[in-house]
Amino acid sequence: MTTTTLSLFNKLRPVTVGFDSVFDHFESMFSDVPSLSTNYPPYNIVKTSENDYLIEVALAGFSKDDIAVVVENGMLTVEAVLVDEQSDSNGAEVLHKGISKRYFKRSFSISDDVEVREAELKDGLLRISMEKIIPEGKKRKEITIQ
Repeated sequence: MTTTTLSLFNKLRPVTVGFDSVFDHFESMFSDVPSLSTNYPPYNIVKTSENDYLIEVALAGFSKDDIAVVVENGMLTVEAVLVDEQSDSNGAEVLHKGISKRYFKRSFSISDDVEVREAELKDGLLRISMEKIIPEGKKRKEITIQ
């Protein structure tokens, strides 16, 4: 994280209440800057409706046994399980490896009110569907004037 960004966070802390975990979360996200610069595997984040989201990760050559999807402490992580690079699924020796099936770990920060519903791998595309759950206390309601 740059000094300017840290400075902004430090300026906002004294004028907020109850957001310490948010600032801590952003600082931890930016503390691992090299992982933010990697572009493998490619992905899309799609807002499909007002409260529904979809993350699509391109994983050609991977099977569902080769991938782990984990949600923990506000982080959604998609990670490759170690695979044998020297042979294909039939045990044959691979002479040229043009389809990348290397180790990766891609993490996404998700809000506390976002629930990960399911993950599906189909045609080389991992689709993770999520929904933002709005508690009753935060939903808009109109108050009748007496």
